[in-house]
Amino acid sequence: MSRLKESELILTDDGRIYHLGLHPEDLGDYIITVGDPKRVEKVSRHFDKIELKNQKREFVTHTGMLGKKRLSVIGTGIGPDNIDIMINEIDALKNIDFETRKIKKEFQKLHIIRMGTSGSVRKEIPVDSIVGATHGLGLDGLLNFYSYKKNGFQKRFEVHLKEEIPDLYQICIPYIFEGSDYLVNNICNEFKTGITMTAGGFYGPQGRQLRIEQKTRVIIDELVRFEFEKLVFTNFEMETSAIYGLSKLLGHEALSVNAIIANRQNMTFSKDPYATIDRMIIKTLEKIDAL
Repeated sequence: MSRLKESELILTDDGRIYHLGLHPEDLGDYIITVGDPKRVEKVSRHFDKIELKNQKREFVTHTGMLGKKRLSVIGTGIGPDNIDIMINEIDALKNIDFETRKIKKEFQKLHIIRMGTSGSVRKEIPVDSIVGATHGLGLDGLLNFYSYKKNGFQKRFEVHLKEEIPDLYQICIPYIFEGSDYLVNNICNEFKTGITMTAGGFYGPQGRQLRIEQKTRVIIDELVRFEFEKLVFTNFEMETSAIYGLSKLLGHEALSVNAIIANRQNMTFSKDPYATIDRMIIKTLEKIDAL
């Protein structure tokens, strides 16, 4: 087993992973990710005990206990680029020996749960709903930089998507990954479910237009009408497909849960988004505690 070079596994002088600023012992076995670093405290205040608080750049981490489970909640900032950093680094914290710079022989699986905010693309999913993602559709391109073998579902889905919405492929090369059946079945039984779409930006990539003309609005309308094997697209955000893809390739269980604070079809926005976010946090933590 070869030693990972200093340019590939970047560590600080005191043995912390470079971007997250964490030692291996700082990380729990259940990882909750939130986009807004200020939401970290909104999650960790429900822990029974907080052992560690750490911040480096936009990455804020609190680690503690919820019942008998050791959890870390990490504020990642927005977008698939930060998810690429976070997922690779939390995996390294558990599965690479920092002293020898070699991959550990015994794999340690993580349970990664995103608690995010999102906009619904369906009239029947109103603001203040909570949506669990069975799958993540990547419109961001991140997983196209990684090598993997597509399964039967991915192949069938992508063939159908290209047949139905060929213009989408003039903008990006979409990819799709499924979430953890275990986490979806045990956490999302009270939530609405469907395919979450992950965009590489907030405005043009999600069909919003301010002063720059964008060319995705017609394509987004086609995505809303798309259906495959009884699955439909439910919402737009900027992290899920990256979390699902990287977690699947690394062997971890992943789930994305989103508070719906906007409805793009009804043109509505939640009157109290923070209440909806708090409800999502409490309900999801209750489900995690019961696992």
